[in-house]
Amino acid sequence: MSLPNCPKCESAYVYQDQEMLICPECAYEWNPNDSGEEEEVTLKDANGNTLLEGDKVTLIKDLKVKGSSQVLKIGTKASIKRFVDGDHDIDCKVDGMGDMMLKSKFVKKA
Repeated sequence: MSLPNCPKCESAYVYQDQEMLICPECAYEWNPNDSGEEEEVTLKDANGNTLLEGDKVTLIKDLKVKGSSQVLKIGTKASIKRFVDGDHDIDCKVDGMGDMMLKSKFVKKA
């Protein structure tokens, strides 16, 4: 049985988990039986600019890192990997800190 490529990253390494298809490279999950259009997530930064996956952003204020004594300073740069649902809506890679979740209201487009 041949499975379709991932619609997000075109990876051929898709596997099936019950009714869902999952891409191990970009972690995208979808149901091949759903014919509905997927709604596009639109996020805006602190200045009202539209953010896209892959954009470079900078922090507009100092942020405490939960569970640590470290602080992300104003002006720290980050690269958006993907958007997620929830309170912290940006999954990104922060320079000098690694992967983190941030709120879009605390960043501006670089």
